Amino acid sequence: MAGLVPPGTTVKPDASTAKPKEEEKVDYMNLPCPIPYEEIHREALMSLKPELFEGLRFDFTKGLNQKFSLSHSVIMGPTEIPSQSTETIKIPTAHYEFGANYIDPKLMLIGRVLTDGRLNARVKCDLSDNLSLKANAQLTNEPHMSHGMINFDYKNVSPHLSLGGEVFWAGQHRKSGIGYAARYENDKMVATGQVASTGMVALSYVQKLSEKVSLATDLMYNYMSRDVTSSVGYDYILRQCRLRGKIDSNGCAAAYLEERLNMGLNFILSAEIDHRKKDYKFGFGLTVG
Repeated sequence: MAGLVPPGTTVKPDASTAKPKEEEKVDYMNLPCPIPYEEIHREALMSLKPELFEGLRFDFTKGLNQKFSLSHSVIMGPTEIPSQSTETIKIPTAHYEFGANYIDPKLMLIGRVLTDGRLNARVKCDLSDNLSLKANAQLTNEPHMSHGMINFDYKNVSPHLSLGGEVFWAGQHRKSGIGYAARYENDKMVATGQVASTGMVALSYVQKLSEKVSLATDLMYNYMSRDVTSSVGYDYILRQCRLRGKIDSNGCAAAYLEERLNMGLNFILSAEIDHRKKDYKFGFGLTVG
């Protein structure tokens, strides 16, 4: 009778006999593809290197169907020219850019042509569920300035860790090199590191404070020239606008604002102040489509 339990009494399981919680198993043979090699710093670049410009910019995109669209861009503003003096020399310029885009779940084709003779092309093709091909090319009127690049991306090392490498050759300078990169990410942070035989070392870190706010920092170091630059920045997404800004160790501060005026209509403000060079840039623009 001593072993009987009175009705209504809750019996707690013995910790020694309770089954341990099974850890989630990872299928390492079915991992997702990592982001492209050239985009391993994309979260940090979103805050630290927005598309700053000076002068006036107007962009218009017209979709012809669900996959094909055309774009038109007008850019008016000063352009810096090389100079041996410490002062920044600028000349007024204006360009028109025509673009064509084809976007499909397994194939992406993007082309741009400018009035100054430059032609840019990008191709992305998913060869399989785990392998993708990407190619970039630029053709110019200037001798030995045209270039191209082809790379392949294959699946991750683990659900959070990606490792990559590249081999490159610069035809203009007759130089080749090799590079390695690593990226670790989870729901709260993204950390990346990249090193190349050219002497470049790049580190970046992004902390996601919330779905709308993130902070970023990076460090660029060249162990051959001993040049080093670091910067910190932010990315703040509001209901009607997105504000990004940064300041670096050279004394250069920048801000970039995108305000949504209406559906398909955005107003853009860009500002950059370089105290060392005494160079100040301000631009505004509209994006339609």
